[in-house]
Amino acid sequence: MKPRTRDPLRLDVESLAKEGGRLEGRWPLAGFERLAQSAHAEARPAASDEVTWQADGELRPVRGGAPEVWLHVQAQAQIQLECQRCLQPVAASLAVQRSFRFVADEATAAEVDADCEDDVLALTRSLNMHELVEDELILGLPLVPMHETCPQPLVAPVDELPATEERPNPFAALAALKRKEPH
Repeated sequence: MKPRTRDPLRLDVESLAKEGGRLEGRWPLAGFERLAQSAHAEARPAASDEVTWQADGELRPVRGGAPEVWLHVQAQAQIQLECQRCLQPVAASLAVQRSFRFVADEATAAEVDADCEDDVLALTRSLNMHELVEDELILGLPLVPMHETCPQPLVAPVDELPATEERPNPFAALAALKRKEPH
């Protein structure tokens, strides 16, 4: 039997899970608009930059109940972010791996999500994998991207350079006031 062709932009998660199926692919990084906005202004994603992804469906048996629908997602990308030390582009490798449990509706998702540590989503017949992968990669961005060693030496701002003249000690003036005799 020929494997079923699935549209990752309108994925039927339950059907994929029942078949224990897998979807995988590559998409241009520039097509992930929100993620691309995180890139350094001088190092936007090139046409050759890609996001690789994979999604595996699973139907987990539950003792005394209906089986649970799961989707396991992996994605990788390389993006140039702004180094928070030198403000130059720094390569960041993004790799995410998440598992989602799907339930019947939003109300059930909210209730189950409050009671467990699993990532819980409402089941839909048309999940957009592109949006899900982009969301996960954005969540995987480093909080403070930095080079281990910046390529150029850091230059201190002019107002923070050491003064050539010696400045008076403010506590010396206070000590002088304390030494004066009262009138």
